[in-house]
Amino acid sequence: MARLINRAVLLALVTGFMFCATGAWAQSASESQPARTFTAKIRPLLERSCWNCHGAAAQTSELDLRTREDALKGGTRGPAIVPGRAEDSRFYRYVAGLDEPVMPMEGDPLTAAEIADVRDWINDGAHWDRAGATGADDALAALETSDLPPGARDYWAFQLPTERVPPEISGLEHPIDRFLERARRERGLSAAPEADRATLVRRVTLDLIGLLPTPEETAAFVDDPTPDAWERLIERLLASPHYGERWGRHWLDVARYADSSGYEQDYDRPNAWRYRDYVIDAFNNDKAFDRFIVEQIAGDELDDVSHETRIATGFLRAGPRVLFREKDNPERRHEYLDDVIATLGRGVLGLTVHCARCHDHKFDPILQRDYYRMQASIFGYVETEVPLLSDEDAEEYRLKKAALEQRVNAIRDQIAAIEAPYRERLQAVQIREKFPENVQLAFFKSEDQRSAGEALLVTQVQSVVVPPELVDRALTAVDKAQVSLLNEKLAALLEQRAEQPPMAEIVTDGDYRFTPDGQGDDVIACPACRVPPDEPGSFLYQEGQGRYQVPPSYLLIRGDPGSPGSRMAPGFVTVATYGNPETEIPRPDGRTSGRRLALAQWLASAENPLTARVMVNRIWHHHFGRGIVASLDNFGSVGDPPTHAELLDWLALRFIDEGWSVKQMHHLILTSRAYQMASAHDDETGRAEDPENYYLWRFRPRRLEAEIVRDAIMSASGGIDLSVGGQPVFPYVPEEILASQAHGKWNNTEDGPSVWRRSVYVYRRRSLGLPFFDTFDLPDPNATAAARNVSTVPTQALTLLNNPFVLGQAQLFADRLEREAPATNEGRIDLAYRIALSRPPTETEAEIAKELVRSGSLIDLAHVMLNLNEFLYLR
Repeated sequence: MARLINRAVLLALVTGFMFCATGAWAQSASESQPARTFTAKIRPLLERSCWNCHGAAAQTSELDLRTREDALKGGTRGPAIVPGRAEDSRFYRYVAGLDEPVMPMEGDPLTAAEIADVRDWINDGAHWDRAGATGADDALAALETSDLPPGARDYWAFQLPTERVPPEISGLEHPIDRFLERARRERGLSAAPEADRATLVRRVTLDLIGLLPTPEETAAFVDDPTPDAWERLIERLLASPHYGERWGRHWLDVARYADSSGYEQDYDRPNAWRYRDYVIDAFNNDKAFDRFIVEQIAGDELDDVSHETRIATGFLRAGPRVLFREKDNPERRHEYLDDVIATLGRGVLGLTVHCARCHDHKFDPILQRDYYRMQASIFGYVETEVPLLSDEDAEEYRLKKAALEQRVNAIRDQIAAIEAPYRERLQAVQIREKFPENVQLAFFKSEDQRSAGEALLVTQVQSVVVPPELVDRALTAVDKAQVSLLNEKLAALLEQRAEQPPMAEIVTDGDYRFTPDGQGDDVIACPACRVPPDEPGSFLYQEGQGRYQVPPSYLLIRGDPGSPGSRMAPGFVTVATYGNPETEIPRPDGRTSGRRLALAQWLASAENPLTARVMVNRIWHHHFGRGIVASLDNFGSVGDPPTHAELLDWLALRFIDEGWSVKQMHHLILTSRAYQMASAHDDETGRAEDPENYYLWRFRPRRLEAEIVRDAIMSASGGIDLSVGGQPVFPYVPEEILASQAHGKWNNTEDGPSVWRRSVYVYRRRSLGLPFFDTFDLPDPNATAAARNVSTVPTQALTLLNNPFVLGQAQLFADRLEREAPATNEGRIDLAYRIALSRPPTETEAEIAKELVRSGSLIDLAHVMLNLNEFLYLR
């Protein structure tokens, strides 16, 4: 359990100064005393060594040492301090080692000088000083109740989007083009002409579904003279089941999705893929974005809760988790909460809210209490699994499983009881062989003779594991027969286990303090970390408990779980909150708090100035290679300012008005002239005045992402498996790379059709990325990712030249050319260009290709096509 210390001490941690104690600690006898000894000498000792066990979080033996009054009153063993008589004061006798247990039980013992200070202080009357206490309380109150600075909402991102009228510009009808053209004219820029139709069909197909258009699809569009051909092409691609795979992958970057837990153990998360498929389906079905957000944060709290909405909550738990000896490290709970807040902040709000964990945000008007109010909104969440069955069948499965586990555990307890004396004897042997003399002395003392420190030491060394085969060899014949019989019964019982139904990894409300043992939690290394709360409770809601209550959460001084301030109520980011939104929406069944639902509704509200802006800016970025706000996840003051603020507002309000439809936003953007401009446009003024193309005077070419490079290669070869959804695949990774990773799952599969699925379905292991993807800048899944890095390094060219997967796909591509093209080199070369680049070769390209085929092979030509810049870039 996290240890809590006194509020005034917490303030000392914040300020770096040592304040005097609060007025409650003072007595009239002390008011005339300067009490310099207490302030300078005693209080630091209490902070360091006493208040962990005798402070706000815990009062071991009912002793509270935070105030003079409580110290005089004492605990179950009587007064801790007798003013003027150190030798009669339990506090002094324990820290001096005159009585046992010697205090402190944990941490460094007091030095001889410190013990002398305690003795002199008590003999002088044990005075507490209250000078400066009001200042301490006031400063702490200011920290916890601080308000926004004047003018905080003057910054553009914190103002609600306002209606903008597109400027009137002759010859332009599309509102987007009118906004962009006004900005260009103000800078003397001129827009590029429209790209040719072959370029456009390749551009929009890769952009929307991440696959190459077939030569037939390209020809159909190029030869279609009807005025609505472009819109029909867009609608066809948006209706494709592969659209969700392409655009769902963008969101999975935001969600920091992976199929493993991360960190050293990197455990497999066998059902994480269900969340991935939820995201793909949501984009394919054009789920309203506000509903999409609500389901991922509070899908278990909705009035119309379903398996789908429960699976959606996988968003909250998609980040890295240690999942090993969690109970020895309770601070990890706050790391996971911070991960969620960082993801909500950067991914949904476009703000670095997590920077306010330890103090008010240094650059933006985000208060530390905003962080902890948001934390209170999600504090009840716990991670669990549910069977994907009807409620009745799920309950039946749960009851049968619990009953069987009870019988199994009873037999295991019997076996453990038989083996216990053998295990203890073997353990004693290992203690003698493996541990130093001081440990042995403590271990072999009787329990009532051990000091508290020795008792803790023994508890820790008892985690020494005795191998089962060693115990088995030590058993007598009678006990071995009895254990064998019990094991037979156990095996028979385990055979009765019902087959596990499909499971989903979800989030719901509960009490993390009662979390069942996880990986490694059976190793007892920190008993004090595992003390459950005093009040009764359960990990998940149980029938008959009344309405669910969220465990208490506190503002943490400097973000330290051991340094709590005031208990926090749920709430949101003040500067982005308008009106008086609900912070808790009671649920009719009382199983959850409704806090996450309130948070989700605030995030997805039209009255939130950020969410709609952030999402349309992401869509714009993925279509144009740069957002209107280039820093996609930071709309704050150190982020990039918008290049077209009025356009951003107009798009955000249009997004909301059209029901938060992502597909409608695609349609709006893609039908603009801006999207249809040529990228090959050399304008002298543009190069001089806007070399970075901030104002879109030409289309910005960009390299395909790692997954789409692989998908495009398989699309060209014809080997790609386009089945949608399901469990992940494991493409081949060299064995020497796998051997370098001690933990983690990778079912290595020889290269072939079984792994030639779209790259979104490749297993995403945090500790080991598919090397091909890493080469092409796949982002780190341990944190929410906005825009991907794009590097140009030699290893990319070397991978495309030498990677066995690429060489195999080049062979398939050549086979396809032989199979589908006329039996001439000219015909095969022409088809190679039409498949890979969506255009015929130029005369020069055709001559070079003929020479390559004559001097080498068709495979060489296919391989070269996959290495061309034009193949790797969306233009």
